[in-house]
Amino acid sequence: MKQYLIYLAQSHPGFRKAELESLAVLENIELDLADYTDESPFLVVRLQNDDEAYRLVHRSILCRGIYELWGHGDDLQSLHDSIRLTSQPHWAEYLHKSFKFEIIGYQGKKKTTKEQVALIETFEYLGFEGVIDMKTPEVRFTVLEKYHIEGGGPTAQPDHVWFGREICVSARVRGAVDEYDLKKRPYHGTTSFDAELSLVSCNLAHCSRGKVMYDPFVGTGSFLVAGAYFGSSVFGSDIDIRPLHGKDSKTKNIHANFEKYGTTHLFGDVLTMDFTNNALRDTFQIDCIVCDPPYGVREGLKVCGTKNEAKAEGKENLIINGEKAFLRKDYIQPKKPYELDLLLDDLLRFAAQKLPIGGRLCFWMPTANDELIPTLIPHHENLELIYSLVQDFNKWSRRLLVYVKRDENYKGITMSKKDRSGVNNFRDRYFSGFRPEVETEK
Repeated sequence: MKQYLIYLAQSHPGFRKAELESLAVLENIELDLADYTDESPFLVVRLQNDDEAYRLVHRSILCRGIYELWGHGDDLQSLHDSIRLTSQPHWAEYLHKSFKFEIIGYQGKKKTTKEQVALIETFEYLGFEGVIDMKTPEVRFTVLEKYHIEGGGPTAQPDHVWFGREICVSARVRGAVDEYDLKKRPYHGTTSFDAELSLVSCNLAHCSRGKVMYDPFVGTGSFLVAGAYFGSSVFGSDIDIRPLHGKDSKTKNIHANFEKYGTTHLFGDVLTMDFTNNALRDTFQIDCIVCDPPYGVREGLKVCGTKNEAKAEGKENLIINGEKAFLRKDYIQPKKPYELDLLLDDLLRFAAQKLPIGGRLCFWMPTANDELIPTLIPHHENLELIYSLVQDFNKWSRRLLVYVKRDENYKGITMSKKDRSGVNNFRDRYFSGFRPEVETEK
């Protein structure tokens, strides 16, 4: 086992560990994260080899890079002592290779060219004889410094310094988050999910080449685009036909986004469909499900059906121009109100039926941040909840819930609607300003 240093992004720190663990499972890598903390962007891990290090971080969104660790210390002298003690056997391997030195200073001031050169020259004892190549070097060596803020600015000297050989930078550093920014897409809407967390969600769901990913509340297709970035074949459906049609039949629709990113070969299709009454054949296997169920804030949740069953039965045989009305292309399916809790129960049942053993369901669930109002997470006996990750918006938050389909030996928690009655009424809480419900004196 070798030591590697992971440099983490400072975005969504509460999600970073879950992403690393999920990528380790996806790549079948044994990973110990006992030393992980949300407070630090630097994490030392032990891995078998460079290939494992590459596969762990290459597609990460919440990491920045990973380095073979050659030494570390609280100051420059202790760093050099550590390098001489632990990594000297590696030096000869890179003696004649072209190389480049880079300096990363977390929370520190950017060094001047003179300061950078002075720092790099302290590594002269490594004895490298190769050509210095600033554009395409064979090897990149990196000095990583961690400072802290004191008196309104960074300290003069770093708290700790690491030195290592770069194995790879992440998808984030290679530009995935910026490239997939919603503002740069031909088609997006007010409810489109942001690019960064869409990509993170798909990492947690194990979207990858050769897998089928499905979003039952597809909207403008944010999760499908992210799933295709990781190589999945993607499908989606939505009860509302309007976002599926898009704003323009040629340039502003879901398909246009895939054309922009060169992933049209991975775009299966989108269907106008209520997934609670879905038309998917029983043998159609879905490897991962990623979605953001509708909260019902703008308008109440709806599914196919009617509140007046007797009235609906009378319309089943309605004939228009010699054709049954519900078989016509212009037929609009009636809809009835629905509750978020029931919708999530249906989603878990659907996932338990469609996912293979080890398949993952990832969805976002809104919650009010009232101190006295608990949030009850939906459960299913065949699905194990492995993550409940929170993104806070002050008065309300949303959770990314991640489940794994287990085999017949697993018997998880079950929860009835009665258990949650009056608890997860997010829409009511939203329009009441998330004020605690207080009984008034009669």
